[in-house]
Amino acid sequence: MDPGMNSLLKWSVENSSASTSDPTTAPPTSTINPEAMNALFGGPSDADLMISSMSAITSPDPELTLQDKLVAFDNFEQLIENLDNANNLGPLALWTPLLGCLESAESEMRKMAAWCVGTAVQNNVKSQERLLAMGGIPGLAKLAVDEGEDESVRRKAVYALSSACRNYQPAMDVLTAELGKLGRDDWVGKVDAEDMDACDGLIGAMREEAAKGKKA
Repeated sequence: MDPGMNSLLKWSVENSSASTSDPTTAPPTSTINPEAMNALFGGPSDADLMISSMSAITSPDPELTLQDKLVAFDNFEQLIENLDNANNLGPLALWTPLLGCLESAESEMRKMAAWCVGTAVQNNVKSQERLLAMGGIPGLAKLAVDEGEDESVRRKAVYALSSACRNYQPAMDVLTAELGKLGRDDWVGKVDAEDMDACDGLIGAMREEAAKGKKA
């Protein structure tokens, strides 16, 4: 049984027993958790929360501060740790605004966007395929090697690329091609996405260069 529904059933039984055994008895102190309440009365689904978070992240409302947007981004990242939620980025049309944040004027927003991409595609072929189809690899590659970019942003971009390309050859081929276009000829060459030593070599080189980025 779903944990939320189990909690709901337990709460119902306890309250029912208390009321039938002695009407004057104070109600039990146990409470029902929010998930169970949502199951009973309806509440925002994860999809609703993802859409709401992204709306806040991309909102032009001047009353929403950068900190507000970063909090929304943190919530979004936690939601897409769930595999099903990550795979819902496509159906919910959230890949486009997420990838758009890689070009934000705020470095913290760029960092969070790269972080979320990495979370969504890690060990997730469906999301790896979607990221590639949405053209997300070139933007991440550019962030990863940009010498004028903050170190923290570059590191998250490398993390996202590592998650996007391991065990998924089409993304790895696009990455190596992009690195060639960006002047990283020493990294260019056929890399077997299923060869973890080869992947570690490429990602390690990118991570080492990322460490040379600007310090926040």
